[in-house]
Amino acid sequence: SIEERPKEVANRSVPGHWEGDLIVGLHRKSALGALVERITRYTLLVPLGKDKSAVAVRKAYASAFRSVPTELKKTLTYDQGKEMLEHQRFTVDTGIQVYFAHPGSPWERGTNENTNGLIRQYFPKGTDFSKVSTREIKRVQRRLNDRPRAVLDYEKPDEVINRLVALKV
Repeated sequence: SIEERPKEVANRSVPGHWEGDLIVGLHRKSALGALVERITRYTLLVPLGKDKSAVAVRKAYASAFRSVPTELKKTLTYDQGKEMLEHQRFTVDTGIQVYFAHPGSPWERGTNENTNGLIRQYFPKGTDFSKVSTREIKRVQRRLNDRPRAVLDYEKPDEVINRLVALKV
């Protein structure tokens, strides 16, 4: 439960805590995973296409996190979606502890909800993610991470996360 998360997650005092969600495509038949780090707003977009099963999501998310430095992989807060049924195996695979927000409480993952709105500027409702190339998804990921954010004093997520990694948080 979200109540069990370390206090550092809520007060954003330490980087490495993520929020995640599925962005569902046309007729709920395809999906895109969205993972966002709470302090830096650095975003990972995870192509899923038509396979949004718990096994596929676990494997795709674990693969996406391989590119993230160990010191930035602490927790993941997620909604109650069935795509995270394999959360215990995900934790074994990645070392990232998963916490779940309360049902119907999107504000408990507010960073992710805001990021989903930004993602929808590139992939509007009705997008069939099975027809969007991995190359296009990664292009959008780069654009999101290269986009200045007011919450970051108009720095870019790329700049903030790179500075943290250079400091070896």
